[in-house]
Amino acid sequence: MAGENALIFEDPDQIAYEASRWIGTPYRHQASLRGVGCDCLGLLRGVWRALLGPEPEQPGPYTPDWSEPSREERLLAAARRRLIQVDPESAVKAGEVLLFRMRRDAPAKHLGICIDPHVMVHAHSRLGVVDAGLDRAWRRRLAARFHFPAPASLRRS
Repeated sequence: MAGENALIFEDPDQIAYEASRWIGTPYRHQASLRGVGCDCLGLLRGVWRALLGPEPEQPGPYTPDWSEPSREERLLAAARRRLIQVDPESAVKAGEVLLFRMRRDAPAKHLGICIDPHVMVHAHSRLGVVDAGLDRAWRRRLAARFHFPAPASLRRS
């Protein structure tokens, strides 16, 4: 579906606005309902629905460790199927989906949405959905960055 030649969602301010609307949502594993509960994937799913309509696939059941014991890159593989990967050498920009490895040798298992080149919105297991600075520690954990696809590219697929 999404790939290098796909069109990207053109309004990063709209993405940032929608992600920011989720701030204060309690953390709930596998949930995806603004104001009620979500985890980091649920945040992304909810923003997708608000911007692009129905989700392109359901994630199925998953554990909080996100395939860490099996070392499968499930979250990264799904992001590559549905989003458009950003050149890792380019500067971080608002509207990007940020995928993180919480340990260097572990699969990517956390994500956030950049709302400003120095701030992201993400779901924290103890705090719920919060904004957080993209400091050196977060940037060091970045595994990949993605753009949302444009609605037109979804209709073509």
